[in-house]
Amino acid sequence: MQQRLNLFKEMVIGYEYGEAQPNKKVTTMVTEQDILNFMHENAYKPMTYQELEKHFGIDSASEFKDFVKLLNDLEQSGHVLRTRNDRYGVPERMNLIRGRLQAHPKGFGFLIPDDRDHPDVYIHANDMNTAMNNDIILVRVTSKGAAGGKLEGEVDRVVTRANTRIVGTFQNHESYGFVVPDDKRVQRDIFIPKNAFLGAADGQKVVVNIVQYPEGRAAAQGEVIEILGHKDDPGVDILSIIRKFQLPEAFSEEVISEAESVPDSITEEEILSQKRRDLRGKRIVTIDGEDAKDLDDAVNVERLPNGNYLLGVHIADVSYYVTENSALDREAYNRGCSVYLVDRVIPMLPHRLSNGICSLNPQVDRLTMSCEMEFDAELNVVRHDIFTSVIKTSERMTYNNVRKLLTEEEPDAELLERYGYLVDDFKLMEELAMKLRNRRIQRGAIDFDFQESKIIVDKDGTPVDIVKRERSIAEMIIEEFMLAANETVAEHFHWLKVPFLYRIHEDPDAEKLAHFMEFITNFGYVVRGRGNTVHPRALQSLLEEIKGTKEETVISTVMLRSMKQARYDSNSIGHFGLAAEFYSHFTSPIRRYPDLIIHRVIREVLENGNALTDKRSEYLRGRMDDIAEQSSQRERVAVDAERETDALKKAEFMLDKVGEEFEGIISSVTSFGIFVELENTVEGLIRLSDMTDDYYHYHEMQHALIGERTSKIYRIGDEVKVRVGRVNMDEKTIDFEMVDMKPRSNKFSMLDRSKSGGQKKRVAGGRPVKGGRGKDRGRVRDVLVKPGTAVGAAGAADATGASEGGGTKRRRRKKKGASGEAPLGITPAAAPGDMPSEGGSVTQEAPGAGRGRKRRKGGNPAAAPDTGRENGPVTESGEDGGGRRRKRKGGGAEGEASVTPAPGTEPGGKRRKGDGPTRGVSLRGESGEGGGQGGRGRRGRGAGDGAASGRESGGARTESTYSGNWASSVNALTKTVRGDRHTPDGRDPSEPGGRRGRPRR
Repeated sequence: MQQRLNLFKEMVIGYEYGEAQPNKKVTTMVTEQDILNFMHENAYKPMTYQELEKHFGIDSASEFKDFVKLLNDLEQSGHVLRTRNDRYGVPERMNLIRGRLQAHPKGFGFLIPDDRDHPDVYIHANDMNTAMNNDIILVRVTSKGAAGGKLEGEVDRVVTRANTRIVGTFQNHESYGFVVPDDKRVQRDIFIPKNAFLGAADGQKVVVNIVQYPEGRAAAQGEVIEILGHKDDPGVDILSIIRKFQLPEAFSEEVISEAESVPDSITEEEILSQKRRDLRGKRIVTIDGEDAKDLDDAVNVERLPNGNYLLGVHIADVSYYVTENSALDREAYNRGCSVYLVDRVIPMLPHRLSNGICSLNPQVDRLTMSCEMEFDAELNVVRHDIFTSVIKTSERMTYNNVRKLLTEEEPDAELLERYGYLVDDFKLMEELAMKLRNRRIQRGAIDFDFQESKIIVDKDGTPVDIVKRERSIAEMIIEEFMLAANETVAEHFHWLKVPFLYRIHEDPDAEKLAHFMEFITNFGYVVRGRGNTVHPRALQSLLEEIKGTKEETVISTVMLRSMKQARYDSNSIGHFGLAAEFYSHFTSPIRRYPDLIIHRVIREVLENGNALTDKRSEYLRGRMDDIAEQSSQRERVAVDAERETDALKKAEFMLDKVGEEFEGIISSVTSFGIFVELENTVEGLIRLSDMTDDYYHYHEMQHALIGERTSKIYRIGDEVKVRVGRVNMDEKTIDFEMVDMKPRSNKFSMLDRSKSGGQKKRVAGGRPVKGGRGKDRGRVRDVLVKPGTAVGAAGAADATGASEGGGTKRRRRKKKGASGEAPLGITPAAAPGDMPSEGGSVTQEAPGAGRGRKRRKGGNPAAAPDTGRENGPVTESGEDGGGRRRKRKGGGAEGEASVTPAPGTEPGGKRRKGDGPTRGVSLRGESGEGGGQGGRGRRGRGAGDGAASGRESGGARTESTYSGNWASSVNALTKTVRGDRHTPDGRDPSEPGGRRGRPRR
């Protein structure tokens, strides 16, 4: 026993000092899962290694050695913990949660638990304990909100460091240096000793390797390992983003060598030996963009003698050339997908494959994986077949040429001469595609139609133009055919019960859905559902109803934000956005690893009589979850990198246009300003601090700013003229200045009222109007309310800071609350219905004032000036991120803000002596950066941060302030980058709002 104990100590010490290899998998009869399952049992209590050894029946020294390695491997990964008494258990049983940290530029963060069913945990900036963005951490929950409130915790331990290299700007201080990270989520600069400069000069973009992580107040220490160039040099900007997201550019020699060994052509012997179906006699075409080079899908449509349609979707058989566990396969797994930046593509596979033997170029033989589907008159798939094949495409068509052939009355003569023999085929494709689309919409699929743009750059990477992308009939044809194939393949292999990868889109979160339902009532729309659920058909009906209206973009965007993000999973649980029971990604194996994997599974199943051996099935099932998680993460990295390059080049495009005026539409209204989108999709911010003509109050639920003195109203959908004021290339932001606003049309105002269930009247302020009689004496206004709901000014604020609806019973009220947020169905004093159709003024009565009462000096419920900071988690009334703590009797409605103090206040929102307390405001301390929101919460903190209320769809946490990225919005649904046009499924057209999942170049 003593010998075994010494061996155990030796191995543990070895692991602690890096002498052993904890990540090395061991071969033993006891598996990691066996240990974890045992420790998760209800009756389990932390055991010593001797007790675990006895339980698992470890006898020999070799088995014991392997067992200890396995145990230490689990400990190193954070799946198992060792107590001070050398007992082992799982984190969940020790009030710890394992997961990934998603940090925020304000310093706080969220734990995204490994267990998807576990709610996220908010982590205050002071509780980060040196953890950095994307680190794998263990968090101890310190407080739990009542009735399902948000969890708060602190980092107990960093399990795995995700940031080993940082990209930033070098600052030379002679005897030492610092690197200011480009990623604002990395809060501290990196200290660089004099001997680690590598010759870097001040202002250069560099890559540093972290050699020592921060401890306490000490900064992280690093060494410069690469100099990218001066930040203003051509190409350095995109290169910095590539390094920031650690996107792999060059392929290793092993990968290149493997790709070079692939033949340039196929032989008849290959075709016959594999028993591929020969489709070279069919008229099959590819339809892609003008500059696409990796042509991975081809289609054909035939009318059968029985009147049915036969659709063929043929995908390059990449899995035939990229074999399992080869260097190419490992590289594709690590990359996950191709990344499409503004001026370049970072491919998943070497160009020799993607642009060569795996590209379905015209008039050459290519190996493919085919899915043929027969549709009857009702568009039911009455027969389908999935098989390996060989094809020879007839033509390499472009979207533009197909569009011209189908839509122009007299297409170009040269075009007709070359492709005339295919016109009937394209018309049949259009007929089938439109029928498939109509059927998909009828079943409830949600079809977002966001305007997208393409940034044109010159040879130096300088943007010269921004043009809109068209979604023509040609794009729709390919989208519908790819959708049909993806659904058919997913359902086929689901019923075969073989290990598979699916693309899933879960139902929206009930809370976010409720926020969305409440939000659209401000425009007079109602979506009906059952309980906390809604069928996607109801949401699609809403999209059709708002088509062509000014509110279309914002409602579509908010709807999109209320949904979860689509992801990969080994279980088929359906796709909400597509209203599909089964869905997969089958059509792009050149640039998506999940597609490559399922092609490999399909081949094995076909070669083994529609089944797999038990051993093979078990192996694949064990790998699918890991592949799904890796692919989903790599997809997010790709999308984030693409967004950042788009924002960078749009800012650069506007750099020489400072002072010029443009027409635009208000795309979002927040507590800190107005976002305006120009015709070319460039979006910029008009800061409240620049709107000096009035004191503006923000009404969150109405998405409107209302002037206190002039009652001027700015709301989503308004057409405005703006001037480019500033462009910040470091932050990739654009600031606009308001020039003018076009009058609103009466049609728009009446449309709002008609959709609200009719006009209702209420008495406002209680001042009598000449000729007024009866109970309705006083000024009357039309307001937007849901039919049958109570109407009244916002009532007194309670202790939590939430304002109650006023109604007509006001005698018992001692204080007058703010006219901010009111419960669903209660219309605050500045609801959209109060807004004049021609941009006039609303009543000058003090919001929340009692009937017939005179407004007290300083009683206007303006919020404190917006500081550009983000509100923290719910805190005690009046609490701020470092200012004085005090209780407040009133809270007012959160969500109101102005750029200037309310009457009777001093800068910072403090009341002057002699004035009553400000109502409807959570005051902010002068030194605090975080803002109290009213209500109860945790202690005040110095470094202001503030938690957003949950993650955006897809996992990113919400942002409510202008924090280096202007495109963030404050309500619970749109607190994310609006200009990014984030979709639940990244680049795939098959998902709500998604782009066509194919290369743009």
